[in-house]
Amino acid sequence: MSVTQLKNYAEGKWVNGTKEGDTLFNAVTGAPIYTASSDGLDFGTMMQYARKVGGKALRKLTFQERGRMLKALAMYLLERKEYFYTISALTGATRTDSWVDIEGGIGNLFAYASLRKQFPDERYYVDGDAVKLSKNNTFIGHHIMVPREGVAIHINAFNFPVWGMLEKIAVNLLAGVPAIVKPATLTSYLTEAVFEEIIKSQILPEGSLQLICGSARGILDTVETQDVVTFTGSASTGRSLKSHPRILSESVSFNMEADSLNCCILGPDVKPGSAEFDIFIKEVVREVTTKAGQKCTAIRRIIVPEDRVEDVQIALGKRILGTTIGDPSIKEVRMGPLAGLAQRNEVREKVQLLARSQSIVIGDMEHFEVMGADKEKGAFLPPVIFYNDDPFVKTDCHNIEAFGPVSTIIPYNDIDEAIELSRMGMGSLVSSIVTADDDIAKEIVLGTATMHGRILILNNDCVKESTGHGSPMPLLVHGGPGRAGGGEEMGGKRGVLHYLQRTAIQGSPTTISKITNVYQQYGKQHEYDKHPFKKYFEELEIGETLVTAKHTVTETDITNFANVSGDNFYAHMDATSLEGTIFEKRVAHGYFILSKAAGLFVDAKKGPVLLNYGIEECRFTKPVYPGMTIGVKLTVKEKTGQEKRTPEDIAKGIVKWLVEVYDETNETVAIATILTMVKMKEQG
Repeated sequence: MSVTQLKNYAEGKWVNGTKEGDTLFNAVTGAPIYTASSDGLDFGTMMQYARKVGGKALRKLTFQERGRMLKALAMYLLERKEYFYTISALTGATRTDSWVDIEGGIGNLFAYASLRKQFPDERYYVDGDAVKLSKNNTFIGHHIMVPREGVAIHINAFNFPVWGMLEKIAVNLLAGVPAIVKPATLTSYLTEAVFEEIIKSQILPEGSLQLICGSARGILDTVETQDVVTFTGSASTGRSLKSHPRILSESVSFNMEADSLNCCILGPDVKPGSAEFDIFIKEVVREVTTKAGQKCTAIRRIIVPEDRVEDVQIALGKRILGTTIGDPSIKEVRMGPLAGLAQRNEVREKVQLLARSQSIVIGDMEHFEVMGADKEKGAFLPPVIFYNDDPFVKTDCHNIEAFGPVSTIIPYNDIDEAIELSRMGMGSLVSSIVTADDDIAKEIVLGTATMHGRILILNNDCVKESTGHGSPMPLLVHGGPGRAGGGEEMGGKRGVLHYLQRTAIQGSPTTISKITNVYQQYGKQHEYDKHPFKKYFEELEIGETLVTAKHTVTETDITNFANVSGDNFYAHMDATSLEGTIFEKRVAHGYFILSKAAGLFVDAKKGPVLLNYGIEECRFTKPVYPGMTIGVKLTVKEKTGQEKRTPEDIAKGIVKWLVEVYDETNETVAIATILTMVKMKEQG
């Protein structure tokens, strides 16, 4: 069988290593299939290329443009998924395993493409609210965030060669930062296949991504302060990289996601035969067998009430016995081999270490059947379940991880013990609790949250739609404290902000408005003769203001609004019930004030404004009584264009307006941000 050398992608071109490099093997047959080498690459020039070419191009794009770029890439890769599935089988992954890796990874691209809606149509992000720094509102502070002018170096693990790459680059690309991807060499051939399609698509700006399939030893020697390094893998390797002198001297951001001893707790309320008991058994078996247990989120410790140990052991044994091991291309196979013989040997060694202090109750590493393959040539290993009869004394199960289909049943006597056992893993990516009792769930969550990055609570109410113990979600953080590395990745907007530099800015509201392109209250306002609702999206200016006519509120207004709305709250309708309240007399409804404000600023005739899109940050700051006179200042606060979904779609954008309602003393009585959808000019 011919062996192909994998290519690296550096400085805009595909590059073969100058030496043959490491040999990579088919996990099912053990046959050599690829070699990988990075000899001849200059990591320093690759990083400079990313910073000067890729970074510069990405920073010219707005968040909206970057998001649409991710969406286009996701759709492009999804059309080629079957090609990726054929290569994924060589890693030992079943179709289900590959779905998590391939389509799960592409799903991350879609998720972050959609996240663009939470960002402005700008190249930067305005973070939080303005801070008042002066008595007369002439001096304020704010925070602005801009893309780092460095490169993200992603050092990934072997177990998810597609998801591991795509879940990380989705975040840095949306942020406007280029990346160098270093997949684990063992399964880098699948990463290379997907990467090659990314380059063929020509969707990303040149320099946005580079690939190293062979060794990346020395890549950290030239990192700079604007760079970001992410690492997924063993805790020991991660700690070594994190303490690299260059990382320390340049204060380089380093995010570590390490394998951890995750657990699943069976609640003391759950009895055999119940829905939750079956859920627990299915979840544990799935996490032990999916990807042959090669998941950083896999369940390594099965924490159960002492009087349920036998029931759990029997139920797990029956379900595991029905798990067919073999060639993943065979339909009946439910668990494939590990990623390689070296990985299998390492897991066997860890099993032997664990066996010194606890007993194997399910599985036999020597005697097991394999369908459609030779179990000696392939990297096959059966599920192995231990039982630890004294987990507070025999602590190997809390310290040693066998990165394969291996887990330990651990008994507890009460909830406090379950919590303590969970925490003895010294920090994990995820834990799960299976219980039908929400009080038990709350007690365990609050007792264990400091030691886990994510906690899944499973019961019969959510199990049908649950994504499961082992599935990190794009919009939730992935990472954990202690042994898990102390890092965070993904997390929706949180993840994007990791790649941006936050800077405090101070100045006048007018100046800060100009810098942020978001109108800041008390900044200069510009009035024009033409009503802003008669203007197209492009014609509206930040800070443009309409000062309306005024209206004197009457008791009739209050009564009529109560009749229309059905809101007859005593403070509005009963002047005899106000003793002991903050009100002096009948007070106008807050929503009447807002509604009347709309009546004052809306232009009734048909124009570019298509619809009212929503209200944000609405506050009623001062009571309005009959006899008080109100007016409105309507100011263009922020604008975000929208892409056309179809050629026939109307070109439009979302305009945020600051609505300031004030009384005859010029004091603000209500303030809100409203959103309208505004038509753009016809595109020629």
